[in-house]
Amino acid sequence: MPALNRVQLIGYLGREPETRFTPTGKKVTQFTLGVTERWRSESGELKENTEWFNIEAWGRLGEICQEYLHKGSLVYIEGRLRTDRYEEQGETRYFTRVVALGLQMLDRKPTEEPVVSIEENQAPYEASS
Repeated sequence: MPALNRVQLIGYLGREPETRFTPTGKKVTQFTLGVTERWRSESGELKENTEWFNIEAWGRLGEICQEYLHKGSLVYIEGRLRTDRYEEQGETRYFTRVVALGLQMLDRKPTEEPVVSIEENQAPYEASS
């Protein structure tokens, strides 16, 4: 049976991208992305809710994020969900993030928009430590 793990998000960076290296020397860049949903209640009141997503980008895509993205940047992210499990004080905890496979910067002029496609970023996933 085929399977699909795909996420598409448009939102604003909540903090500056941070780059680190894994123990094996691979580069990963991490940041948060806020996606706000707005709607009107039955009484006509405007309401909104912002969901925050942890994003990580590996290899060249991570370098591009570090160089061009800043807190408040509007971006389209395409990726897949990844959940890790860890123990803390005897309790099992879970941490879910989006592993970015491609992105498009949306807050620039159309002729200046760098687009990074999934094919250009085929670095293998490595579990973070």
